[in-house]
Amino acid sequence: MQPFVKPDPYMAMALQTTCFAVNIDDNATSARARMARSIDRIGAQIMAAKRFVGPDVRLVVLPEYFLTGFPFGETAAVWLDKAAIDMAGPEYEALGGIAREANIFLAGNAYERDGHFPGLYFQTSFILDPSGALILRYRRLVSLFAPSPYDVYDRYVGIYGVDALFPVVDTEIGRLAAIASEEILYPEIARAHAIRGAELFVHSSSEVGSVLPSQKNIAKLARAFENLTYVVSANSAGIENIAIPKSSTDGGSKVIDYKGTILAESGFGESMVAYAEIHIGSLRQWRRRPGMPNMLSRQPLGLWADALANIEIQPRNSLLDGNGQIRIPDPAWYAARQRQVIDTLHNAGRI
Repeated sequence: MQPFVKPDPYMAMALQTTCFAVNIDDNATSARARMARSIDRIGAQIMAAKRFVGPDVRLVVLPEYFLTGFPFGETAAVWLDKAAIDMAGPEYEALGGIAREANIFLAGNAYERDGHFPGLYFQTSFILDPSGALILRYRRLVSLFAPSPYDVYDRYVGIYGVDALFPVVDTEIGRLAAIASEEILYPEIARAHAIRGAELFVHSSSEVGSVLPSQKNIAKLARAFENLTYVVSANSAGIENIAIPKSSTDGGSKVIDYKGTILAESGFGESMVAYAEIHIGSLRQWRRRPGMPNMLSRQPLGLWADALANIEIQPRNSLLDGNGQIRIPDPAWYAARQRQVIDTLHNAGRI
């Protein structure tokens, strides 16, 4: 970790942009072409937004699965072929070009293939630096209807190591980590990143658009102040090309500071207005300040570890058989797994 420094303040933006889903595409060729058009469109939006806001925009966060939308009944094989991108594929190359041209750190979220896990895809949050290099890859750990590293835990950790589960990258704009969509509701995920040094969470989301306080929006404030971190959260500006009403996921992209204060928030529709100044130096000074608000310094982690030890709710390695080989799930498998977990908790008298 770096010694105490006070980096220059900079602007971070949660770009609220429309997702053009690939569910309507009959084949991978058509889907890839749609993704390429989306990247070109987003690149133009980023360049225009930076010209409007100013050259000190150093971080832009894009919504969840902004290139594809989400699987809506497709099998794992179909979604893998049509919507999952390669770890060093042309989509990352094109996004890296945007990061270079705009001189920004660019964060987003996509479905991704991994040759170590044939037949599966992972929902991946990523950060590209201003050179276009991918500097952080975080795979979503908690998902109801998609594979996660936890489902193939032993094999995943054997390949990538345990540090790959909660990666934090140390950059000139602060120590960055990613939280994927609904995972903002799980305080353990944010805490695992924070105790590894994370100072800013990039949160790519596609969530309910409502004028009422939503669960996720309440959680974003909590994750910020309980971990003394910034949260830059980008929501979709609706999803096209799918049967659900477009604006069901729309609005509320925001920047939150380490005291849980909303610094900027967008309304509905495509928007660049969720941008605010980030003061990492002030955050570091606040984290070093003794007193009641310093929640990180007051965590009795050993107590939590003892309380949770040897208690498992959703089992790990669900997608590995007894020989360590991968099982390919169908959509019904996920629902059956959750039903079994609920029944187990009920039978044990926990719910």
